[in-house]
Amino acid sequence: MIADPGLEQAVTLFIDTLTPVVTDLAGGVPGVDRAKLAGDVVQEVFNLTAAFVDCDGIHTDAELWSLILLFGPRLGTDLQRAAPDDLRRARMVAGAAAWLDEPSVMLDLLARFDSREGTGHARTYHDRAMAVAFGVAAIDPYTSEAELAAIERFRATLRRAGAPSGPAPKPGVPVPATGPGSTTAEVAEEPLPPPRPLDELMTELDELIGLAGVKAEVKLVTNLIRVQNLRRERNLPVLDQSRHLVFAGNPGTGKTTVARLVAQIYRTLGVVEKGHLVETDRSSLVAGFVGQTAILVRDVFDKADQGVLLIDEAYALARGGGTGSDFGQEAIDTIVKLIEDRRDTIVVIAAGYPEEMATFVGSNPGLKSRFPKTIVFPDYSTDELMAIFTGLGEKGRYHCDTTASKRVQEWFDAQTRDKGFGNGRVARNLFEFAVARQASRVVDIDQPSDEQLTTFTADDIPDPADPHGPAGTPLN
Repeated sequence: MIADPGLEQAVTLFIDTLTPVVTDLAGGVPGVDRAKLAGDVVQEVFNLTAAFVDCDGIHTDAELWSLILLFGPRLGTDLQRAAPDDLRRARMVAGAAAWLDEPSVMLDLLARFDSREGTGHARTYHDRAMAVAFGVAAIDPYTSEAELAAIERFRATLRRAGAPSGPAPKPGVPVPATGPGSTTAEVAEEPLPPPRPLDELMTELDELIGLAGVKAEVKLVTNLIRVQNLRRERNLPVLDQSRHLVFAGNPGTGKTTVARLVAQIYRTLGVVEKGHLVETDRSSLVAGFVGQTAILVRDVFDKADQGVLLIDEAYALARGGGTGSDFGQEAIDTIVKLIEDRRDTIVVIAAGYPEEMATFVGSNPGLKSRFPKTIVFPDYSTDELMAIFTGLGEKGRYHCDTTASKRVQEWFDAQTRDKGFGNGRVARNLFEFAVARQASRVVDIDQPSDEQLTTFTADDIPDPADPHGPAGTPLN
């Protein structure tokens, strides 16, 4: 038996990089045995590796053999004479996953030193530790959701400890080609900008208001692709999995914003080359005459080639069932064929109301297998709508006084969260209403101050009992 080569490389790099750092920082502390510090680094990466082996509770032979072969000689214990069944009987890794939830003493030491001295040792720890995490996840052909979720749990632990990601290449993220001959674009096409760094895209995702479940699902998808990329790099088998997604939720819940981010994430991870988002709906896909619908669908797919196609209100294609003069079913059948024919060059996201999207997926036997994952976008809470309203104000240099803030919250509380609730659009409509109402109020003030020009009062916000506003303009 041999240890997994990718994990071996990650473990070795962790030890070789962090041993001199820890030795330099802690070696001069009174009472610290400098000779034992190298062993402490080995124990640290052993704990990390064992935690990720344990995170899904499966403990495969391949994972346990790697643990034995990599750490038995280094730790000098009975581990080097053990077999996988011995580790299972001894429950050596059972419960080890809890180690991922709290910063270790070593990580805390590095982060506190960075804070005091302006160094980047915790960042180095982050990058080396994440390489180990992805190395463990890539050992087995199938990476479970529990493993992917554990990677995000540990990433959150690192963030809490003050260990940000560094500039080093990330495991499972292709390095973009540079220099002459690195682009395949035709001479007439402008060269594409380089893919955005994954950390930058993840930060932008995290900064979106609300959507905790959506963010978690996108991170799971991202981590799975990274693990699969690692397996390809090592010539290991990779299970063929569909990248297409269903986004289910009411209007204004951020589906298009997240789709745009997913397109860029897919480009950074090498799933598509361009990473652009093309938005379409039934009106652009369904024609009124026989034979024209397939042509329209192919044209839209051509525009989205090497990017992501977002089909908004996709369920509308299933209406009519292809009977009479309705060619929605023809569009669906063509979409299924093109998804298969172009599975390596395009990703499709179908979006719409939750119940109707279930009807859409069931309208063709091929859709269910091609859209295996549905990400649900919940309605925004009042606090989240307040945050959206406040964010719009900060961008435009407006703010609420105490009475206006209370009135805005009461207005959001009064809105019925039923099917079709506008969510973020409601917040934007209310903000624009308030801007117009405030302008009508301050225009009569002789030489208004900056404070008056930038402040909403309760008079600028509609009565919570009136969803249409004083002027009768629907806000929801």
